[in-house]
Amino acid sequence: MRYLPDAKQMKTADSFTINELKIPSLELMERAARACVDHIKDWKINLNKICVLCGSGNNGGDGFAIARMFAWEGCDVTAVLVGNRDHCTPETAYQIEQLKNTGAQFKEQFEQEAFESEPYTLIIDAIFGVGLCREVGGRYVQIIECVNQSDAVRMSVDIPSGICATTGNVLGTAVRADYTVTIQETKVGLVLDPGRSYAGICVSEDIGIVSLPLERDEETVCTLEGSDYAALLPKRNADSNKGTYGKLLMITGSKGMSGAAYLGALAAYRTGTGLVQIYTAKENRVILQSQIPEAIITTYEKYDVNELHRLIDWADVVAIGSGLGTKKTARKILKETIAYTKKPCVIDADGLNILSEHMDYLCGADCEHFIFTPHMKEFERISGLKIAEVKKDRIAALRTFVKEYDVTCVLKDSRTTIAKPRERVAVNLSGCAAMAKAGSGDVLAGIIASYLAQGLSEWEAALLGVYIHGRAGEIIEKEQGAYSLLARELAQKAGTAMTIQEEN
Repeated sequence: MRYLPDAKQMKTADSFTINELKIPSLELMERAARACVDHIKDWKINLNKICVLCGSGNNGGDGFAIARMFAWEGCDVTAVLVGNRDHCTPETAYQIEQLKNTGAQFKEQFEQEAFESEPYTLIIDAIFGVGLCREVGGRYVQIIECVNQSDAVRMSVDIPSGICATTGNVLGTAVRADYTVTIQETKVGLVLDPGRSYAGICVSEDIGIVSLPLERDEETVCTLEGSDYAALLPKRNADSNKGTYGKLLMITGSKGMSGAAYLGALAAYRTGTGLVQIYTAKENRVILQSQIPEAIITTYEKYDVNELHRLIDWADVVAIGSGLGTKKTARKILKETIAYTKKPCVIDADGLNILSEHMDYLCGADCEHFIFTPHMKEFERISGLKIAEVKKDRIAALRTFVKEYDVTCVLKDSRTTIAKPRERVAVNLSGCAAMAKAGSGDVLAGIIASYLAQGLSEWEAALLGVYIHGRAGEIIEKEQGAYSLLARELAQKAGTAMTIQEEN
């Protein structure tokens, strides 16, 4: 597991390292600068003419140290202080003094005309660090616009100036970096959009800042690594049968929506579920029997509470909502499923749309076993927050929601976030734009339900399901490009993604 700290948490870890471990701030600054220089060399960037734009904070100090190191190597370097010299931190003031007699040119203020006239091949952005929490204003807007309009390669130190380290949002304007070297831990704002796209190619560099404060803080966001996911994969035993790997009831597919039922069931089987039963509108029977003969097909024409109870009693896990519709019968089925089931239950799509108008259905329900899988619009409906409000701080919005309703929630987006009460919020880093197709969510619901049926907890199933779903998309994109992916291919490749993960 890797931590993805926000601005405040990273500052706490930095201070702990300096004050408790007695590693001087200047030593950390030297390490950060050397890491940036080494990565720039590894990237084979043209170093004919370098401009380093430095703020008055310690991010600027990193920049001045980088300028000094390149000057020592004989590069043509100009270091520009874009902040107020009177406001420089002691470390940054020290680095300015160290720049003297190195051959680097030092400018105490930014001059647009002079900047635009120079044929810089590399611009290093060390204007603002992770501490920025206000909108960029004044002359800094002009400076950042000049940087973005330059033909030079742009590299940011720690985070592109103007990106919020906590939310990933653009604070008015921001540097569009080609490369970012983030110091110690990747900040959560660098993996959430739009911060991710502004960072370009982003690498983290360990300079010795300890992670203990991040570990102690239960609100530190995390992401899992390959070995973590491999450890979660359900095991297949020689002495087993279909019952060993769970019975999944999928209440999906209203009239004309058999595709949702098919995709979810296919995904569940492809990821290891032993037995799937689909409870669907009677009009879907023939097509589903031909599409997925491995599944048991049970149909309804009208609401039958006894039949519903019988099916839930049969199952180990329930998934409800994909293509269910929002009419009266669907509402009755959802309400009773929520009230009756004491088993893990994935609620997706129309299940969430119905629920958004009837959140009272959750009163008295066994909510801790529920997994909600909304996309942004569905989350807007069930949370009562506009999408724009959610995007201001999606981590905080998601954390508040799961605490209120005591559910696990998978908030689907270009970077999917997963939250559960008493667990860290996790950000999934797999997936690609090829997956932006109808039916992808139906597949994800089936995968998560599959892992529940095979014995994973709600938290584990959500984490692994989102990751494998994303890896399947990446495999398809690599094989056939970003445009032609079909949702059923995601289901088919999910098993491949699991095999690759197990081997690695």
